[in-house]
Amino acid sequence: MNDAAHDLHAPHFIGIGGAGMSGLAKILAVRGAKVSGSDAKESETVLALRALGAEVAVGHAAENLPAGTSSVVVSSAIRADNPELAAARERGIPVVHRSDALAALMGGRRALAVAGTHGKTTTTSMLAVSLGELGLDPSYAIGGDLDAPGSNAHHGTGDIFVAEADESDRSFHKYAPEVAIVLNVELDHHANYASIEEIHQSFETFVGRIVPGGTLVVSADHEGARELTRRVRGRVGLNVVTVGAAEDADVRVLSVSPRGMTSEVTVELGGEELSFTVSVPGRHYAHNAVSALAAGVALGVPAADLAKALGSYTGVRRRLQLKGEAAGVQVIDSYAHHPTEMAADLEAIREAAGAGRVLVVFQPHLFSRTQQLAVEMGDALAMADASVVLDIYPAREDPIPGVTSELIIDAARKAGADVAAEHAFAAAPDRMAALAKPGDLVLTMGAGDVTNLGPEILARLADVAPGA
Repeated sequence: MNDAAHDLHAPHFIGIGGAGMSGLAKILAVRGAKVSGSDAKESETVLALRALGAEVAVGHAAENLPAGTSSVVVSSAIRADNPELAAARERGIPVVHRSDALAALMGGRRALAVAGTHGKTTTTSMLAVSLGELGLDPSYAIGGDLDAPGSNAHHGTGDIFVAEADESDRSFHKYAPEVAIVLNVELDHHANYASIEEIHQSFETFVGRIVPGGTLVVSADHEGARELTRRVRGRVGLNVVTVGAAEDADVRVLSVSPRGMTSEVTVELGGEELSFTVSVPGRHYAHNAVSALAAGVALGVPAADLAKALGSYTGVRRRLQLKGEAAGVQVIDSYAHHPTEMAADLEAIREAAGAGRVLVVFQPHLFSRTQQLAVEMGDALAMADASVVLDIYPAREDPIPGVTSELIIDAARKAGADVAAEHAFAAAPDRMAALAKPGDLVLTMGAGDVTNLGPEILARLADVAPGA
């Protein structure tokens, strides 16, 4: 792969419909590039890109590469035997990794990169929305849609570029931010990292990319993040701002008060107390907002203005997104797929549910993650009143012998959970509708296509509702 090649005037994106790829394609199209690409299937995202003038083919074939293609952009999910990738190499077309393309787009802007094992998309979205609310019109690239297909990226007129920085394949080493956020540091992405030490080294490298005089905003509460702080504090030219409930935090979270599906947050910043509303539920989302606040202040945005603007953020698709209500049952979609994320979302939903039950249909994501973290996933599911576990969503991975969702089910039962398997994906909506009662909350959880079950569950609930 020719990572040095950044000729993006006529780029072709393989897998253009993906969360990260589609955002870059959108920005380039708006900037006037002749964008083309391919994806495995039609989607709302593909339609949104076509509306911007992008030429998108469905399916992968060598003939999809238009004449005059200046570069082919790929992510780490694209396999070496992809026919379009092979054709690009045969024709001598430069192949550019997604991270290099994003780094090129950030050139000349004040970059703010958001990293961490969990919470990146939410925190990046909070910054994009609140800075926009203040009239700063930042450019941004996010790993999820804010409110509609294609809203995961924006080419702004301001000088700030907010980007989600992905550690999964070490691609965040390509960026040179003025301000970086590290929300947490935990072992994940087991196909690429053999140990927590490798994770720490990778995050250290990322911090080393912060421009001289720049700022690291880092959690004071997560042990992995505190270890990172110990390793990098004192580096010449690096300002470190710690954030959290810990007593030694530079920006200290004094309280988080749940208010149904919102929270009231009070922080101490610069010796003064500041309170503001976060319009999504859960302590972890409140802490994400405080990290966003600290990062914006590091860029020179007044704290009081930014705190008020953060209240305008109402969520991102798939991050505790309310899909609807039927027969007195709310259905909410969660992207959580790592045990820490699962526990955090279940805690938030438990607070919002009140006296109602929390019911989960969970789809494990990746064989490698399930192999390493099945016990922890089972422990997290024990926080629900009842769960149904689907088969593993493989994404880019091949099966691993002996690794199935039964590993999670066994662990959950040992933790005292009420949990059952459902191997027929199409049967899950009927099963959840039969289980739910008025006042319950149903959570569709996972990073795969489990998100598609929400509307189906609502339809079944409407069918069985009295008088329907």
